[in-house]
Amino acid sequence: MSPPSSVLAYIALGANLGERERNIRQAVDQLTSDPVIRVTKVSSLLENAAVGGPPGSPAFLNGVVEVHTTLDPHALLRRLLDIERQFGRVRREKWEPRVIDLDLLLYGDRVIRTPDLIVPHPRMHERRFVLEPLAQIAPDAMHPLLARTAAQLLEQLSTR
Repeated sequence: MSPPSSVLAYIALGANLGERERNIRQAVDQLTSDPVIRVTKVSSLLENAAVGGPPGSPAFLNGVVEVHTTLDPHALLRRLLDIERQFGRVRREKWEPRVIDLDLLLYGDRVIRTPDLIVPHPRMHERRFVLEPLAQIAPDAMHPLLARTAAQLLEQLSTR
């Protein structure tokens, strides 16, 4: 039996509480230290206003990492949620301030619709704070439903 093949995936990182940059760097370190996840690219971090959260929410730092993994998408999601829990994140309400947020944006060219996981991320094409760092490290990353690259989606967003 051959070992599972590696899949290219993209993960969005964000934080707007505590030492935001340190939290993001430590989350990347945890991904890097996982033997079945290989981090190959890390975007720069961008600061932006909180979107959709309670009024007065602190600004976010956001970035994206490119990984190669043999984990299936649900196992990768579980690993991301484990990392969030290690930082003390408890999900209470949508878009609340958080010490760390890890979202699976793309998993190869797969389209996944299950109760606990939607890939590609359902709002990634609407969010500059996702598209800008994604296009920085992977301008040709293809959205499998919209048939547009990260760079094209960012450009389309800029013309709105």
